[in-house]
Amino acid sequence: MDIVYLRGLEIEAVIGIYDWERNIRQRLVFDLEMGTDIRAAASSEDIGDALNYHAVSERIKAFAGAERFLLIETLAERCAALIMSEFNVRWLRLQLAKPTAVQNAREVGVVIERGERW
Repeated sequence: MDIVYLRGLEIEAVIGIYDWERNIRQRLVFDLEMGTDIRAAASSEDIGDALNYHAVSERIKAFAGAERFLLIETLAERCAALIMSEFNVRWLRLQLAKPTAVQNAREVGVVIERGERW
């Protein structure tokens, strides 16, 4: 298994359980590792044979930016399902951080793994 990754993808979204959070957009930071096989892309040098990390980032931005979430757990699960189904990813590790959630902490968040490593 090969891994294509994105680190530090910043997205603004409506997320949070408090009333004041429901009326603002907050910065979220995504780190992704996606299991794939890069051999076809390496051989052909055709982006059509690759897991297009730009397309993945744009899809996550569009999804997270258009919806409203109470919990980062919900957003992480839905993004993982979206990536796995739309981009044919068999395994992923997704870290989602909410940098401003806790005073005096650099960030808080969740890390999830879905699928099976092969």
